[in-house]
Amino acid sequence: MQQKIFVIGLGLIGGSVALAIKNEHPNTTIIGYDRDAEIANQAKILKVIDDMAESIKQGAVDADFIILSIPIFETEKVMEELALLPLKQSVIITDTGSTKKSIMKKAALFIEKGITFIGGHPMAGSHKSGVVAAKRLLFENAFYMLTPPEHTNMTEQVNQLKHLLAGTKSKFIELTADEHDEMTGILSHFPHIIAASLVGHAKKYQEIYPLLQRLAAGGFRDITRIASSNPHMWTDISLRNKDVLLQLMCEWKQEMQKIEQMLIDDEYNKIYQFFANAKSYRDGLPIHTKGVIHSFYDLYVDVPDYPGVISEITGYLAEERISITNIRILETREDIYGVLRISFQTIQDREQAMVCLKNRTNYELFIQ
Repeated sequence: MQQKIFVIGLGLIGGSVALAIKNEHPNTTIIGYDRDAEIANQAKILKVIDDMAESIKQGAVDADFIILSIPIFETEKVMEELALLPLKQSVIITDTGSTKKSIMKKAALFIEKGITFIGGHPMAGSHKSGVVAAKRLLFENAFYMLTPPEHTNMTEQVNQLKHLLAGTKSKFIELTADEHDEMTGILSHFPHIIAASLVGHAKKYQEIYPLLQRLAAGGFRDITRIASSNPHMWTDISLRNKDVLLQLMCEWKQEMQKIEQMLIDDEYNKIYQFFANAKSYRDGLPIHTKGVIHSFYDLYVDVPDYPGVISEITGYLAEERISITNIRILETREDIYGVLRISFQTIQDREQAMVCLKNRTNYELFIQ
């Protein structure tokens, strides 16, 4: 029997999930809805979805699976709307939000009616956004977190959902909503706040030191990249995971106070150990596995400063059909050589580019 999949929210994540499902299960019918009808129409033109729904009710009542891929606050409102509809008793509802505790509390609306809701969070993203950036393999080798309601037996329904999402080629992990929010808070949500605060701190000194912005084009810009993330999304995430974030902030302030005292007391050995411990743990982190924050696959190229050098490099990559997501000259060098940073979507693209440029040029290549 042909199954109907209803995707609410047709951005990068919703579109990519739809493409992955259709590729793995070509006989399914993907119905899409977006509050912006033009986006839904674009998704249909791009064949991300098979058809459009004019309303949530129209797409939901006959659906076998419903996937909510919208901001967290909107997800909770739509869950309330769905709970009032005459849905199929066998329907499985899931979401793709970055926090789970508030979502799973809202899921009680379905549990009391015997309808299945399983929280979901595909931990992958892109430097690009919107349905035009949707990719079938966006989540390949990424962790896909599933949070079934606690104290319920939903093994069969979880397996059905995993089967539906098999085309994502993700690594599925089941955990509680609390576990999810605490770990993503540590590895993603709190670092985003830190990055944004570092940028804000630097901005305060811009008028005093006009050269500051130019110097920030190198390493500072790299370590604060995540501060460029969507502010609406991160406002939602921060408020919905505020208990975890407040606890982490308290611990962070205590840590900073310890380091402050080390500096006051000129504690060389303790300061050295602080940096050494950080280096040791960081150097042991997985390199080829996608984590909570999507990875940046950058290749740095020492290039001479002459007209056409960028066209030369990109031309070589284009000849071998290697796709790049971004390219930038780092402006912190004052000699005749500059540093060209080329960003790629996957580690495979970066490795292929390294081989290409090693074979075609004598420029120094390095990865940070």
